[in-house]
This record gives sequence, C-alpha cells and structure tokens, in this order.
Amino acid sequence: MKRILVAEDEKSIREFIVINLKRSGYDVIEAENGEIALKRYDEAAGNIDIALLDIMMPVMDGLTVCKALRERSSTIGIIMLTAKTQEMDKITGLLVGADDYVTKPFSPSELMARIDAVYRRVNVNRELVSRSKNAGDLIELNEFALNLRSRILKKNGEPIELTQVEYQIVELLFTHPNTPMGRIDILKHVWGDLYYGDEKIVDVNIRRLRMKMENDPSTPKHLVTVWGVGYKWIP
Repeated sequence: MKRILVAEDEKSIREFIVINLKRSGYDVIEAENGEIALKRYDEAAGNIDIALLDIMMPVMDGLTVCKALRERSSTIGIIMLTAKTQEMDKITGLLVGADDYVTKPFSPSELMARIDAVYRRVNVNRELVSRSKNAGDLIELNEFALNLRSRILKKNGEPIELTQVEYQIVELLFTHPNTPMGRIDILKHVWGDLYYGDEKIVDVNIRRLRMKMENDPSTPKHLVTVWGVGYKWIP
C-alpha cells in the first residue's frame, strides 16, 4: 500500500487532499500541525513513502518538519505546499531536503501528478537499494565513485548521502561527463515530461549538490555552470 503523511493545518484543504489521495489508492495519515506530523511518522516507524507538508503550520512549520524527516530518512519523498508569495520558502524547502513543491491553489490533477511522480522515484530507489548494497555497475571519476545498483555515491571512499532527486541528477551527469546538460534535459530526466514547475528547482538542487560534493562550493571544480545552457560534470 502506498502510504502518505499529509500535514496541513487548514481542515478544508486537508480534507480535499485526503479525498483525492484515497481515490488514487493511497493510505493517508493526517496531521494538523508539524509536531503531530513528526509524531505520526515516528509512530509509523518510518513506514511512510511520502510526506506532503504545508510550509505555514502552527507549533512547528513545514520547513522544520522537512529537515527533521530528511535527517530520519534519505529515501522518503517530501513535497512542500506553498503559497505564491513564499518564493524564498520554496528554495529553502528544497535546500533542507524537499523533493518538490506544489503552489496553492492547485488542481487535483496537478497535485496527484506530482505526488505520483515522487512516489515512482521513491519506489524505484528503495527497490534498487534493497536489491544490492555492494555490487557492480560502478562509475569512477577520480575521487568519486557512483554505484548504479546500490545508488551510493562515495568521495575518497566516504559515502555522501543523497536524496533520490540528487542521485538522479548525479547519475545523469556522471553518465555524460564533460557534456553540457540543459535545465530542461535535467528536468525531464528527474521529474518527467509532465512536470508542472519551473526550472529553478534544478538550480536549487545543483546548489545543494555542490555543498555536499565540492571542496569549495562557491568555486566548483567539478559541477560547473555552462552559461546559457545548464551544467556539466568535469571529472
């Protein structure tokens, strides 16, 4: 069963979301604020595939919950619910570990398309990790080694924890070293052809990857910008 945690303090919005999720076959756990959301996650012993978090919640806001969930799990899918005026909060959410965001007001079809896309990534990632922790299909680029089966990235032998979105970006760049990749190419590879959002989500994830992978993120040596195009990986 696909299980999702919905944390939204406005009851009418939460009920609207829950109805559409149940119609699409999701097992829904509800929370009216961030503190309860973390409690529900812990009670489920981490047996939750996706968390849908409103940014503006009482007691504990969605950004704090997002960061706490990401510390608990690198595989859970996290989607933030934001208002149009919360542009900086969207970026902050992605930086602290969210996979995507949906802007209010949203249609049921848009919401479900985004949730289903994140669920597919989460499911594929968990299946591959459980299938192999060690073996084969290794890409080695100087100090970096990416295992395509276990989905583990190492730098000088030390693992770097990646979200599923970060992994897919690294996989694309590592399999095409020294090749400029446009933002649209990255969007299609990671989020699919039906993604409703804008290209900024790529830039935020690249920024986060630089913080994890580069010795000096402000002057990247490997994950470089190709002006007017996008990004490329220089081994």
